[in-house]
Amino acid sequence: MPRSAFRGDSRAEDPGPAGSSQGPRLDGLVAREWYRRNRARSRAIFDSIEPSAYYARPIALRNPIVFYEGHLPAFSVLSFIRRGLGGPPVDERLEKLFERGIDPDSPEAAVPRSGASTAWPSREEVLAFADQVDAAMNEAFDAADRLAPRQVDALYTALEHEAMHQETLLYMWHRLPYEQKRKPEGLRYELGEPLASSPGARIQIPAGTATLGASRGDATFGWDNEFEEHLVRVTAFDIDQHNVTNADFLAFVEGGGYRDPALWAPDDWAWLQSDRVTHPAFWVRTDEKWLWRAMFEPIPLPLAWPVYVSQAEASAYARWQGRRLPTEPEFHRAAYGTPAGSERVYPWGDSPPDGTRGHFDFAGWEPVPAGARPAGMSAWGVHDLVGNGWEWTSTIFAPFGGFSAMDSYPEYSADFFDGQHYVMKGGSPATARELLRRSFRNWFRPNYPYVYATFRTVA
Repeated sequence: MPRSAFRGDSRAEDPGPAGSSQGPRLDGLVAREWYRRNRARSRAIFDSIEPSAYYARPIALRNPIVFYEGHLPAFSVLSFIRRGLGGPPVDERLEKLFERGIDPDSPEAAVPRSGASTAWPSREEVLAFADQVDAAMNEAFDAADRLAPRQVDALYTALEHEAMHQETLLYMWHRLPYEQKRKPEGLRYELGEPLASSPGARIQIPAGTATLGASRGDATFGWDNEFEEHLVRVTAFDIDQHNVTNADFLAFVEGGGYRDPALWAPDDWAWLQSDRVTHPAFWVRTDEKWLWRAMFEPIPLPLAWPVYVSQAEASAYARWQGRRLPTEPEFHRAAYGTPAGSERVYPWGDSPPDGTRGHFDFAGWEPVPAGARPAGMSAWGVHDLVGNGWEWTSTIFAPFGGFSAMDSYPEYSADFFDGQHYVMKGGSPATARELLRRSFRNWFRPNYPYVYATFRTVA
């Protein structure tokens, strides 16, 4: 897969961090180019696997791969053309088939919401459907400058949704057998040396106020769970300067952490036993050595990289350290607060995201060493709060005061206010820069081990 196709390097005017007042209103040119960039990257991602993998389910809790290539254009039609503009369907049958994904609590419950089983269309049919959608979307962009605010929200919904799913696709691809993927030429890894002070380097954050959420009056766009903006008083705490690394977590594994029920919540321990989990999903044990399950080949475990684990595993490690995971307000205080009492747009300040500030925006297939992008540290000196891995928190995903479901995707958040999902903040190597805004919230079940998620501890 050509690197330029993966990144979608040709860019129109940067729309800025959606959800803040920094960027201009979305016009037709920007929307068209953003959409084109999304579609080019999605096509490159699907082209990076062998045809034999197209109907595979690399993660039992998710749909077959074919679903996602159809879901992306189907969602654009449903959210923007139909719900936003009140337009007609492009292909009602395929839009229904590819309408929604799944979020089961077990593989046994992982039945596609569309009801499909083995009657999936060919890739040729899916691509033809996508071409039809592209034509309809491009026609709709001609009127982008005349859209009402509700319709602009619908367009942003379609554009950001595709970028979010690209990350989902990549962590799914991580689970595919290597023979079903096409390894890029000249693949390199940024390995580095483990941090001399890790674990143990911690930053004291004084008591103060954190601003959570976005203001509807100021935001260019935000998902419904981002509203409404509110202030939270945060007591003093200390936080790990760096994410927990593979080297740190190896001590937990080899010290019997997966065998000690006292370290695990009852449901998490039950998951450990039922799924026979003995180490992180990104680790492989072979010939008495630990390997990292990289996208295209196993490599010796990079001890300097942040560990990728589930929230359950992160919580157990924190207890082993006599500490805990940060709350969502604590993350905000450490990431965006300053000693002067002000708050920043990003941890490093108000400058737009770029490759010197963090490892994000499809910058690579794997993480980089913790602390490798020091220009992105927060005002307190905490590293990698945005990029290199989503950050688990101890906060249950729930609505903020003033929550109202969005017209273009009413089930987006509401279906997950069930007390079974935890908030993640920050971003990973495969998080689009448009999603790096301060108010953006991600969430997963505590025993979901496949996402690019790391953590740090607090006390």
